[in-house]
Amino acid sequence: MLMSEYTGIRVESSIPIPEERVSRRYPHEDMEVGDSFFIAGVALQVVLNANWRAGKRLQRKFIARKDGEGVRVWRIL
Repeated sequence: MLMSEYTGIRVESSIPIPEERVSRRYPHEDMEVGDSFFIAGVALQVVLNANWRAGKRLQRKFIARKDGEGVRVWRIL
């Protein structure tokens, strides 16, 4: 262990990196073109943000619309 004389922060070695804690909330990866899923009691903007992130990661396109008391998501490309 080494203490930085400038910042007072300790530099440590041999500390393992924790496992990735990614939990995918919605089943974007499992969808084929034309498939959809419904989420009850969630704000449209939350789903739109998730669709955008999943679309960038998976190179796919999703669309979401209000559907009664929730939101429905379709894979369109």
